[in-house]
Parts: sequence; C-alpha cells; structure tokens
Amino acid sequence: MASVLEKPDLRRDPPPYPIYRFTVAEYEELMRIGLLDEDSNVELLEGFIVPKMPKYPPHDSRIDLLNHWLIRNLPDGWIVRIQNSIVTPDSVPEPDVAIVRGQPGDYEDRHPSGADTALVIEVADSTVRRDRAKAAIYARAGVPEYWIVNLEDRQIEVYSQPRGRGAKRAYPAPEVLKGSAELKLFLDGDSVGTLSAKQILG
Repeated sequence: MASVLEKPDLRRDPPPYPIYRFTVAEYEELMRIGLLDEDSNVELLEGFIVPKMPKYPPHDSRIDLLNHWLIRNLPDGWIVRIQNSIVTPDSVPEPDVAIVRGQPGDYEDRHPSGADTALVIEVADSTVRRDRAKAAIYARAGVPEYWIVNLEDRQIEVYSQPRGRGAKRAYPAPEVLKGSAELKLFLDGDSVGTLSAKQILG
C-alpha cells in the first residue's frame, strides 16, 4: 500500500473506483479552454492524461544531435518537429522528435496525424518501459517507423512496418542496434541518410 505521502503508481495501485478515459476531442477541448496548457506538462496516452517525464541533460543532448542531423539530411517536403503533438485515434503524444510531411507553418490549424508522420523518435533514459508501450500507439496510427534511443541499455530499438489493421495493427519485434551498426532513414521508400548507433548514443 502506498503511504499518504506517496503518489500512487496506478499500474500497481489502481483506485477502487472507475477511471475516466478521455477522447482526443475532450482532451483538445480541455486545452482549448485553458484547463490544460503547455505548462501542465501532460499528454494523452490511450485515453489517460499522464504526466510527462522530467528531462535530463543526456536526454536533451541526444535530441539536439538528432535534430541537427535530420535537418541537414531531410529533402524538401519534410520537417522536423521537436516535442510537439501528434494526434492518433486515442492519444495525443508529444514525441521527442518527429518527421512529418509538409513545410513550416502547415500545421497552424491542426496537429499532424499518423498519416502525416514518417518517423517518431523517443529518447529514453528512465522511460524505457513507457516508450516501449508507446509503440502500440504509433503502430495503430500507421507511423511507418519508430525509434527508441535507449540510453539505459546503450542501444537503439527500431520498430518498423506495422502489420494488421485498425486496433490490431502492431509492429513486429524491433531491430536492436548497437555500436557501429548503421541506422538508415527512409522517406517514401528512399534512403536519405545513414548514421551509426554510436553516433547517437555517444
């Protein structure tokens, strides 16, 4: 049992009453009317409003590195978004890095969907379990490729080519890359750049 001074871990200590799951539309309305905003430091995952994890220097440094590399390699018609929202049928995650189709300013009136997104990257230090669970969200949204930069285990986990339909769509087992193993970025089936796992992990 959690003490009164501890925040309960809902994975282990669910409350003895029903938990309400929000739709994407309800969550966006909470944002629109100001009950939630960017300072709330939350995101919607599978209907639940959950706190985002704190950021540490190694985490942010990898985001800087990836952003620099991607901007130099992306062809016209694609943009890098850093810790911005993506909308899926049941979630509004804010991945560390996403490559989406378009030009700056194209998403003035809406967030990109899975259909707009070529790649999502999450940098995980203390969040590996959560980021692996997010693979189901991105697969159902039809995101072709999802990378977890796993700083804890010094590896990059590459999830690609989701299979199945609708709620049953899922990625196969990830490819795990370490050391000098090459990581290739594909957009619309074309390779646009290569770097090693070591270049990202340091």
